[in-house]
Amino acid sequence: MRFDFDNHNLIFCNSFFSKFRGLMFSKRKNLILVLKKESRINAIIHMFFVFFPIEVYWLDKNKNIVDFRKKVKPFTIAIPKKKAKYIVEISIS
Repeated sequence: MRFDFDNHNLIFCNSFFSKFRGLMFSKRKNLILVLKKESRINAIIHMFFVFFPIEVYWLDKNKNIVDFRKKVKPFTIAIPKKKAKYIVEISIS
């Protein structure tokens, strides 16, 4: 299943700093983190200093969903089951 980028107001994070910062200490927004290559280890996310839950979608190089988590809570870690090239983080209430 492909992820529909058009239905979300996504902010692209391509630089090291923007990916490193992600949603830490920020307001609710939707991000897409673009990794240099498909990887499982580099696609691990942490929710340290993120104070709201999010949905996370991991996408392969063809933008197909390879894994997802519906409600990732603050101060937790999420590891994808398969390699990913893109990580989409959607803020939820």
